[in-house]
Amino acid sequence: MARTKISTLNLRIEPGLKAAVREAAAREHRSVANMVEVLIRRHCNAAGIPVAEQYERDAESSDG
Repeated sequence: MARTKISTLNLRIEPGLKAAVREAAAREHRSVANMVEVLIRRHCNAAGIPVAEQYERDAESSDG
């Protein structure tokens, strides 16, 4: 099984926005990091921006 690779994203946001994402995460029983990921994926999906999934990248790298 391929190892999952994770990238780190550090960002600065307004305190009110941070509180809102914490509340959103709590309501969905998610971590803040997972909530941010879900929100980014939802936005990209709505905007038609493709997001490569890890298993797709692993398959591409092992094809070679």
